[in-house]
Amino acid sequence: MSPAARRTTFAILALAVGGFAIGTTEFVTMGLLPQIARGTGVDIATAGHYVSAYALGVVVGAPVIAVAAARAPRKGLLMALMAFFAVAHLAILAANSYPTVMAARFLAGLPHGAFFGIGSVVAASLVSHQRRTAAVAAILGGLGVANVVGVPVATLLGQRYSWHLPYVLVGAVAALTVLAIAVFLPHQPSSGEESMRAEMRALRRGQVWLALLIGVVGFGGMFAMYSFITPTMTQLAGLDERYIPWVLAAYGIGMVTGMVLSGRVANRVGVLKGIIGALTAIAVLLAVFGWAVHVLWLGVLMVFVLGLLPSVVVPLLQTRLMDVAHEGQSLAAALNHSTLNTANALGAWLGSLVLAAGWGYGAPSLVGAGLAVLGVGVAVLSAGLERRRRHSLAAPGSSETVQVGSAASS
Repeated sequence: MSPAARRTTFAILALAVGGFAIGTTEFVTMGLLPQIARGTGVDIATAGHYVSAYALGVVVGAPVIAVAAARAPRKGLLMALMAFFAVAHLAILAANSYPTVMAARFLAGLPHGAFFGIGSVVAASLVSHQRRTAAVAAILGGLGVANVVGVPVATLLGQRYSWHLPYVLVGAVAALTVLAIAVFLPHQPSSGEESMRAEMRALRRGQVWLALLIGVVGFGGMFAMYSFITPTMTQLAGLDERYIPWVLAAYGIGMVTGMVLSGRVANRVGVLKGIIGALTAIAVLLAVFGWAVHVLWLGVLMVFVLGLLPSVVVPLLQTRLMDVAHEGQSLAAALNHSTLNTANALGAWLGSLVLAAGWGYGAPSLVGAGLAVLGVGVAVLSAGLERRRRHSLAAPGSSETVQVGSAASS
């Protein structure tokens, strides 16, 4: 391997380590929900707000940073995002009450979407056109590895020592990421004012908003269940709390498997059909999850599958956004993560509502099934509008039809 190729590999690896840190902090809260609830003096339903707080930070930070920092040199911006991420996690040591933990989790979420969006563009720019997808997948792969290794290990450490410890360790990994980016990532010029304007034009396209809405409601279903996976498995399945890290690992293995399968699904059935099929399967599984989880092995199997199916959808949804965003792909990449965390916040909030109402730990998955059905409906609407536009463009005779169709797609 040449020195240049080696440097590129290490640069992408540095970004993937950042993805690992982000993936660990995003999901470890679910595994430690009882411990965090006890440590901050709130009940489980209220502790679910900590999941929503991080997700809301992503939702706010992703588009604001992606647009506001469009003219900033990308290497320095990525370092600044990870440095802020590290400080926000180290500050968790001073958080022991509901308001302070909510604030810390919100701040920690701000760099999430922008780091993935900008990091994906940078990774693609470092390699040949044929290897762009693999480079982007390597960064997203950090999320999968986090759920196989980082989340279970962090959950175990949080259970045995302190719920603060996993967040502090994530902060340390983020600090190492800053150093690795500084050493290995070559200078990245700013994208410029014209690029910023082009990014914003993507928001005028109706299909972009439909793709984002698919993510919000479709993934909200999965998060309504997974946000409360620890108490669900201990209360309904009768699983000892010390085995929760293994359940989280099963979910992570499902995630990695889904990412591997996603490309094959796209090639065989197409992007939109793949999204519709996977969301339909998610709706069915969530509808029966509250019943199936009473049988321990079946519950663990379903956790694995519910890690797999959304991970099939994520790359498909990213591809869909890139297809319909045209020149606004960087903003669309950031908004994809913003969308998924809107789903995270929505699902956790709705799940906490039904728990607070006394409906039991089987109820969040039923809420999730309903959200997944809504996601299928939005995807079907998107496919129908696209089919109608193609038919209008193919109609004999008129450029006027083409112009109308183009305006409709905007």
